Amino acid sequence: MFKRIPGTKDILPQESSSWQTVEATARRIFSFYNYQEIRTPVIEEASLFNRTLGATTEIVQKQMFLIHNQQDTYALRPEGTASIVRSYLENNLEKTSGFTKLYYIGPMFRLERPQKGRLRQFHHIGAEAIGSGQASLDIEVISLAEQLLKSFGIAGYKIKINSLGCPKDKQALRVDLKKSLPEKLTQLCANCQQRAKNNVLRILDCKNEDCQKIVKTLRAGHTHLCPDCRRHFQEVKCGLNDLGISFQVAPQLVRGLDYYNRTVFEITHSDLGSQDAIGAGGRYNNLVQDLGGPELGAIGFAFGVERLLLVPNTLVGNPPKKLVYLITLGEAAKSAGIKILNQLRCAEISADTDYLNKSLKGALRAANDNGATFVLILGDDELKKNTISVKNMASSIQKEVAIQNLTKELLKPFNK
Repeated sequence: MFKRIPGTKDILPQESSSWQTVEATARRIFSFYNYQEIRTPVIEEASLFNRTLGATTEIVQKQMFLIHNQQDTYALRPEGTASIVRSYLENNLEKTSGFTKLYYIGPMFRLERPQKGRLRQFHHIGAEAIGSGQASLDIEVISLAEQLLKSFGIAGYKIKINSLGCPKDKQALRVDLKKSLPEKLTQLCANCQQRAKNNVLRILDCKNEDCQKIVKTLRAGHTHLCPDCRRHFQEVKCGLNDLGISFQVAPQLVRGLDYYNRTVFEITHSDLGSQDAIGAGGRYNNLVQDLGGPELGAIGFAFGVERLLLVPNTLVGNPPKKLVYLITLGEAAKSAGIKILNQLRCAEISADTDYLNKSLKGALRAANDNGATFVLILGDDELKKNTISVKNMASSIQKEVAIQNLTKELLKPFNK
């Protein structure tokens, strides 16, 4: 017997309603902010991610699913931003649309050790706003992320923000960190000792408790910010305060991808344990230009859907559907039942029937197992009278209804 690949998950019918509700809620909220959906391929040239995420990042070095053929190397996308910027440029959106606000929903892939909230195939709900460097856009994007969480019925989250500054500021921060590290280097985990050589900023992002204690002693404040970046970050903080959005400034927050600059943010929830981020994002003002486009400001974020569903929320799924279950007795009734089912479905009434030739008792049990609101019983006696028996499963009240009036009769409680 074949089994699913470790780190992947079957989303079964009893779970899919929660996914549908989250996705539908997200689409509704994105529409309020005038974001439009984009769908990019799950497979891209591997070099796209090597260039945008950074050659020394763990995603590029260890976590990408690579596909090799005789000439090319492709990768299953590990995140959404690079693909969207590639699409933005390839389809000339900077010329036809200019400032563009996009959202996406779909699977991502990373080859890492599976654990709670961390899968090899996972799903993101994300947004990207490309074409502006204004601090007001940072404020909108963070407020959009919070509005999504509120609409998902999630409470108890924390919003952490920081500013990495412009590329020159980031380089100054690297220099400061390297000056602070030598006497503490041996106390860091093996990964961070390697990061000190290749990408010292990643040490700030380490989840190891001992490393986190050392990070707090390092010079990772905002002294490295230039006046423009300092002013930009102040505008973001003031704007969030004006909107009543609670946040904390986290000087150690850098995020794990090289393209981030200026504002970065992370949203965490204590119910997730050590892997506590449910969403994150930030500015990537140089990414469009790095991929051959014009110099444009941009900012985005993404939520992990699996993680959203791991924390307490009020979106436990769609309201139970009002299902009508048809039971036919005899060949003539079965033939007539096909037309009745079609009639109900055309009227947008969920309807099903028994396809296993069960007895009346067995079919009633199947109707109950399917959560039917009403059961219709059609036999030879009903056909002679051109009627059908309608049973309310909640009250057990049963009555006969003329077949031509069935849809109208059923729509009464459906519309309440």
